[in-house]
Amino acid sequence: MESDTTGGKKKQQPGSLLGVWIAIGVGIGTALGAALGNLAMGVALGAGAGVAIGAALEQRRKKPEDEGR
Repeated sequence: MESDTTGGKKKQQPGSLLGVWIAIGVGIGTALGAALGNLAMGVALGAGAGVAIGAALEQRRKKPEDEGR
């Protein structure tokens, strides 16, 4: 059996927050698009917002690691 040397925490893969936020954005965009009668616009705006939020959070998460170098 392998031992866990990370103290029980799993290291996230790069881009994992981006994928999560794209999915959240598409879900919210779909709901708003359906409510407003323009599904395609809602999905596109939701995906765009998800990319923006996910990319910002990815950069924020990586920043403290890079400062020590």
